[in-house]
Amino acid sequence: MADNLSGKTAAITGGASGIGFACAEALVAAGVETVLIDNDADRLDAACRQLGPSAHPLALNLLDGAAVSGMMPAILDRVGHLDILHVNAGAYVGGKVAEGDPDTWDRVLDLNTNAAFRSVHAVLRHMIGRKSGDIVFTSSVAGVIPVIWEPIYTASKFAVQAFVHSTRRQLIEHGIRMGAVLPGPVITALLDDWPKAKMDEALAAKSLMEASEVADAVMFMLTRPRGVVIRDITILPHGLDM
Repeated sequence: MADNLSGKTAAITGGASGIGFACAEALVAAGVETVLIDNDADRLDAACRQLGPSAHPLALNLLDGAAVSGMMPAILDRVGHLDILHVNAGAYVGGKVAEGDPDTWDRVLDLNTNAAFRSVHAVLRHMIGRKSGDIVFTSSVAGVIPVIWEPIYTASKFAVQAFVHSTRRQLIEHGIRMGAVLPGPVITALLDDWPKAKMDEALAAKSLMEASEVADAVMFMLTRPRGVVIRDITILPHGLDM
């Protein structure tokens, strides 16, 4: 039987668009007071207006380490306590390593790994003190299958998987569940740098998913009885040939 999330609270990084917004929409619909964390204040305010009074904006630059480490008081100001952290914000880069820009790689790696791990650290004392909590990462199928056209992004998601499953084991004794959703290609801004020919081919082959489909998987993870943890859930478009 699925657990009822009504009355719980959540925070989502990268919550103003894409998968983050779709998950925020699902959480709010389930009765969860939800903090959307994003660096685009205008888009964040628009997203929260769309979702209604149970959505709370928190404008934050996730590449500012001190700001991320200090975000917990701002979350508590908005929702009082924290039951769920969805570490969702991320960046994408594809292409050949020999032709790549290491400065771009640095930003992708910093956001996908350092900022993500720091976000978890920022909330852990609170969750440990409450002896309860859920932490869900938006990872990627690229975290378990090396993808030839995106080696830097793949490396970042392999790091995410390593962090999730080593930290998850540390948190069992504290009643905190931790897992990751691993989607294939999703129609979001992360695919903006795909060549048009590749995008057209993917659409024709039905090898892309909607963000709402990933949100459904996240909600499945969060609504399992407390004695059950979904460590990983991989969700792929049926037309994808990996």
